[in-house]
Amino acid sequence: MTEHVDRSEPEAAAAPASSAVTPADAADAARLVAFGLQPRLQPARDQEYTELLRRYREDPPFARLADAVAAGLGLVVLEVSPRAGMAVTAAEDSVFAVRMGDYARRTSADSADRFLHGLAHLAVAAVAFPRPEDLADDGYIGRVTVNGVDAFVRQACRRLEERAEEQGENTDPATDAPGLEAAWRIWARRSATGATKDARRPAASTTGIVAKAMAFLTDSGFLQRTGDEGGGTYRTTARYQLQVRDLAGSAAMAELLELGVVPVTDGTASLLPAEDTDDLDLVADAGLPFHS
Repeated sequence: MTEHVDRSEPEAAAAPASSAVTPADAADAARLVAFGLQPRLQPARDQEYTELLRRYREDPPFARLADAVAAGLGLVVLEVSPRAGMAVTAAEDSVFAVRMGDYARRTSADSADRFLHGLAHLAVAAVAFPRPEDLADDGYIGRVTVNGVDAFVRQACRRLEERAEEQGENTDPATDAPGLEAAWRIWARRSATGATKDARRPAASTTGIVAKAMAFLTDSGFLQRTGDEGGGTYRTTARYQLQVRDLAGSAAMAELLELGVVPVTDGTASLLPAEDTDDLDLVADAGLPFHS
């Protein structure tokens, strides 16, 4: 009697549980990061963005996937919330990183302007959030003006000059010296306003540099323009507050605030009285994210 041989295929092993990550999930995560790269887009005005933000908060595996997508692009997730959206900033090696040298070269061929543009951005942050409490309060909104920020820097220049004289330091070092000690000398020598034949503000003037910085911050979703007073009036956004929180630990920011030009008050950014400022067109109220 011939033995029957069962040549049928062995019973297939139980199919593994479906993966927690599907191509559709990856696409949604990438879509959320793409929304985050549109800083002027407000989540409340886009239903898909709002839904993806909700999913991020309620679905931990999806949140980890979105974080991984961002990390793969060289982005750091600062916050994911209805108020800020998916707020991301570029790491130094990211293709999305904006470097101060590149930014300055787009505005001027003068290498010295790199100091001025960097100082302008630093000053906007310091004036917009003059106290640590302002950065910690999610409901705080800073208000700044172009003329107010320029006046703030010029007052800081005076403080730095006084400090250099008291310490017996050279008041005219090489322009490539690091830190604020070099930047303030360049700023103090530059015209605050100047004039062009058609009454436009020269881009190389210090108020022109501040205006350029604020326009860049507005395009990046960090500021919102609210009026034309004081050379241009702006309010801060949640994204800018998150960016400045990172900047607040920098040595340059600490040095600028330690000068005491922005007084600690009830949170309203203001300027201490300055001497000989009739030509600066000052206003009563003045209210990073770059890689070196």
